[in-house]
Amino acid sequence: MIKDYQKQVNDYLRDHIAAECGEHTLEEATSYSLLAGGKRLRPALTLAVADHFGQKINQDVLRVACAVELLHTYSLIHDDLPAMDNDDLRRGLPTNHRRFGAGMATLAGDGLLTLAFQWLSDNNLPTASRLALVCELSTAAGPNGMVAGQAMDIMGEGQTLTLGQLKVLHEKKTGALLRYSVLAGGVIAQRSSEVNQLLARFGELYGLAFQIYDDLMDVVGTQEEMGKAVHKDDGENKNTYPGLLGIAEAKHQLALALQGAREVQEQLHQQTGNDFTYLDEFLAYFK
Repeated sequence: MIKDYQKQVNDYLRDHIAAECGEHTLEEATSYSLLAGGKRLRPALTLAVADHFGQKINQDVLRVACAVELLHTYSLIHDDLPAMDNDDLRRGLPTNHRRFGAGMATLAGDGLLTLAFQWLSDNNLPTASRLALVCELSTAAGPNGMVAGQAMDIMGEGQTLTLGQLKVLHEKKTGALLRYSVLAGGVIAQRSSEVNQLLARFGELYGLAFQIYDDLMDVVGTQEEMGKAVHKDDGENKNTYPGLLGIAEAKHQLALALQGAREVQEQLHQQTGNDFTYLDEFLAYFK
């Protein structure tokens, strides 16, 4: 199932991104990172939720779902910049600034960020749905969401955060976009506020699990598995779950997050009568 959504997302991005860029090198830099692969979990979550609520996956829905991938890719390009994490490798390739220079990489990220909101608003979904999606994504990505988490990450370097502080950091830095991605499927399908609240909660727990797993893989994974440098977090004095709690307790926290997500699955089933076992395939990401 995920592979089908991934293909739809990849096809839409490949077919539409070039026409959105008005300068050749900018188009190259933008396409370089956007089409470099990736799991496409965020738009796939949006499509899966909308699809299983009976929403037809047409070009408008694909455009809206792909907007979060534009924004996610912008965040990766900027995260990799010398002023941020100064990474050399992303998805198994040289990072954007290593290929095109820091200036063009910054502009490619700027363009993707802005284009995300163009795609959310320039489609034929109901006006109320478009407005809600723009509001939710801007909140998730903005100075009280992902950007706040990135700022907390920078300011926390060299300090030891409490578990509570670390959870807040990652709820914003990583969890906010995943929360949005699940919620967006409900918004597109015009579900009730009660159902959308449960979808958002599933996304929050999924995002927490995603970050704990990423922290663990930085310790126990390989560069080939991750497509980026590993063992960097400890060397840069980053606050991580294994660093704070140890590997065993980090794995326990991952299990708790996944248990919570499965409990929300059951609540969604009870609330709607729908079968939410399709989300098991997304939870299986955490080997």
